[in-house]
Amino acid sequence: MKTIRLGASGPAVSQFGIGAMSFAGIYGNATPEDSHAVLHACRDAGVTHIDTSNVYGAGRSEEIIGSWFKDTPGARDDMVLATKAGITGQPERRFNNDPAYLTQCLDESLQRLGVDHVDLFYVHRLDTAHSPEDVAGTLKSLIDAGKTRAVGFSEIAPHTLRRAATECPIAAVQSEYSLSTRAPELGLIQTCAEMDVTLVAFSPVGRAFLTDAPFSYAHGQSMAFTKDNPRFVEPNYSANIAATDRFRALAAEMGAPAAAVAIAWLVSRGDHVLPIPGTKNTAHLAELLQGMEMTLSADDLARIDAVLPVGWAAGDRYTSTQWEGPERYC
Repeated sequence: MKTIRLGASGPAVSQFGIGAMSFAGIYGNATPEDSHAVLHACRDAGVTHIDTSNVYGAGRSEEIIGSWFKDTPGARDDMVLATKAGITGQPERRFNNDPAYLTQCLDESLQRLGVDHVDLFYVHRLDTAHSPEDVAGTLKSLIDAGKTRAVGFSEIAPHTLRRAATECPIAAVQSEYSLSTRAPELGLIQTCAEMDVTLVAFSPVGRAFLTDAPFSYAHGQSMAFTKDNPRFVEPNYSANIAATDRFRALAAEMGAPAAAVAIAWLVSRGDHVLPIPGTKNTAHLAELLQGMEMTLSADDLARIDAVLPVGWAAGDRYTSTQWEGPERYC
């Protein structure tokens, strides 16, 4: 497993992490046993990064990871552990970056995880009451207190990253990035490379569109996130399946699962790009991990671009409500 540095001076980390939102049942039921099996398989494969949040299942994802650490001697020492806070879930104020609130959230996360510190703590969403500089100052205080080794932000603009970095070194920015969502190429991936910040790419297989087994329209309608998401409602859903059928056929010609090709494509974007797919299934994890063993040639990349050109996806990646919080910058 290839390793990179998390930010300019952070710990060494595998260039592939496990996104733990699936452990909370966001995309269907996930048992602790299934999640533990995925974590064991990750550890066996040399995956050293776990990425979660306090809002995934209202702490359930963190509790599952904490129970795995408790049941697996040495596992905590092997892992670079990240969590996030800043989304309140309360309709009157969805985002809160108050210093006391972020500190309280991190303390509660540490308790659920059963650890005395995390390796990376992100602000999940910026609020409008605090400047990026102020929030970065709060994050620096958490480093100074020994509660986290490094800090980051989720779904922010390049300009915001530059502002935050004037107050505290930023190790990572998390953003959706894949063959179906390429907005980070319009400034974020370049700024992260310039500033030696790791770009942590969530939803790297396009919420299953970039796999050999995308979930059905009916299944998408059964889940809260995708029920009204523009890419998963008709006629967009059928158009996106038709477009990614071409990608699946190309992956088959290349002798690899579609998910593996999607991961390999992301890794080809730069050594500072770290995909964090989520899964509760060890067989799917094995397909994803194959992408870390692939090296795409210039011809491979051209063929991928031919079947999935920039802008191919039908529908926005978020609803208007889901867009509340993430920063648009282009």
